[in-house]
Amino acid sequence: VQLQASGGGLVQAGDSLRLSCAASGRTDRRYVMGWFRQAPGKEREFVAGSTWSESTVLYADSVKGRFTISRDNARNVVYLQLDSLKPEDTAVYYCAAGWPRKIGATEGYNFWGQGTLVTVSS
Repeated sequence: VQLQASGGGLVQAGDSLRLSCAASGRTDRRYVMGWFRQAPGKEREFVAGSTWSESTVLYADSVKGRFTISRDNARNVVYLQLDSLKPEDTAVYYCAAGWPRKIGATEGYNFWGQGTLVTVSS
């Protein structure tokens, strides 16, 4: 499975972006899909995740109410809508797919995209 993330860019605080992650190859629409991010000098952290039916959706506290994850299983695409962006949201954002025991943990995500950079200026 290959994951291609896109949609990052340079924006100002308060702006919005929509990230996309397109899956190809031996995809399985039942995968849990997640978004993680890594800021310079920091560890990779969970942002949002969703089961295939979106029956379970989880967000990090730091983005709850501002970010929204959604999926288009017919097109094998997962989105992350980023609203009310803050400078502390600056990071490389990665999408991931797999069967994690915990949606918010990196363990169990078997496939990772290359990342897309989001930079938020103040």
